[in-house]
Amino acid sequence: MKRLPSLLLCFCVAFGASALAAPVDPYQPVPYVKLTHPEWSKNATIYQINTRQFTTEGTFRAAEKELPRIKALNVDIIWLLPVHPIGEKNRKGGLGSPYAVKDYLGVNPEFGTLADLKHFVATAHGLGMHVILDWVANHTAWDNPLAAQHPEWYQKNWKGGFIPTPWFDWSDIINLDYSQPGLRKYMTDALKYWVKEADVDGYRCDVAGFVPVDFWNNARKEMDAIKPVFMLAEWESRDLHAEAFDMTYAWSWYEAAVNVAKGKSDVGAFANYYSWNEGFYPRDIMRMNFTSNHDKNAWDGTGPEQLGDALPLATVLSVVSEGMPLIYNSQEDGETKRLKFFEKDPIEWHGHPQADFYRKLFALKHANTALWNAHWGARMVQVVNSAPAAVLSFVRRNDRDKVFAVLNFSKEAKTVKFEDAGLYEGTYTDYFSGEKVELGAATSLTLPAWGWRVFVK
Repeated sequence: MKRLPSLLLCFCVAFGASALAAPVDPYQPVPYVKLTHPEWSKNATIYQINTRQFTTEGTFRAAEKELPRIKALNVDIIWLLPVHPIGEKNRKGGLGSPYAVKDYLGVNPEFGTLADLKHFVATAHGLGMHVILDWVANHTAWDNPLAAQHPEWYQKNWKGGFIPTPWFDWSDIINLDYSQPGLRKYMTDALKYWVKEADVDGYRCDVAGFVPVDFWNNARKEMDAIKPVFMLAEWESRDLHAEAFDMTYAWSWYEAAVNVAKGKSDVGAFANYYSWNEGFYPRDIMRMNFTSNHDKNAWDGTGPEQLGDALPLATVLSVVSEGMPLIYNSQEDGETKRLKFFEKDPIEWHGHPQADFYRKLFALKHANTALWNAHWGARMVQVVNSAPAAVLSFVRRNDRDKVFAVLNFSKEAKTVKFEDAGLYEGTYTDYFSGEKVELGAATSLTLPAWGWRVFVK
């Protein structure tokens, strides 16, 4: 009997300590999302700056002067397009694409210096905002020194030469190969460099789904060890949310909005999106709702002008539904011009006539906890109405706050009644008029074409 402890020790060594661990209950749910969102992202909104076009000067210092104005819109996160030097070989246009990166550790002199960028970030932090940089991990410019120093880090064609991303007209870049451990370490160290050196708060990652998920998972862990970061993936996928990204693009939401605005779909297009968002994606995530951004504005011609008269209504939905709303620079100015992307084409500002509209919406996002992001906010619950093809209505509520939204995605006025009175009835404030409103089982509402009512309590 005295030999039992030593035999037990041998057993543990041979088979691992897990052999003696308590059995795992296979019927207990396991949280899908294993990362921790930064606390400051709980009710955040986001604003994208295309530095080249944002000001006449097109510099960080000039953009910095606009930060107090952006803060006044109730914006929390500034997203800067890539800040790095741009490749010259095979570049597009006169100035090239910021997504053709020549040096991951450098700053594009077109925009200023490293000191200018650091000053921009520090100023944003002083105003209570956070800054994320656009990161291009999938590919580099043809003349990035890595191509000469580490040609093994790049994908090759059947002839052994460098290749752009297949199938797209991305002739100004060449693809990286993430089967190479050396590349993975280099790229992770480069991401960490800007967190340490410039105190940035995370990244928007270009074509994130083209880069292996396990790379992003590890990079997130290493950055979080420096400070909590916020990660936005230009992608629409569940697996990126588990360990790497706080937020992914809501491309399907945008496509639904455009199709409804053009009369190609009815409100069922939104029902399809929200069904997938709730059923397919894990609970504790964020999706980015947008009515424009740099590529929609400059490349494919499906920017805010495609929404037409539905643009204000879609903007309201982007704020009161699940997701984080985005402003692309100049939307607060009512700009519909398609900005050039490879040339200097500065925004022509006209006094920011839409600023109060965004300011008021984002103030609601900040104040009403039912509208907060990820696990901090409440789910949308559909309120069935008498015009389901044209009118979207839903409640978001928790123990503290409640919002009842009714939105008419139709070019005609609609009068609607509602089912499920116990879900929506009560005394509210109409958020946009400030009037007290009593809603009950017999309530009917008339909304103008592309109109909305948002009730809060």
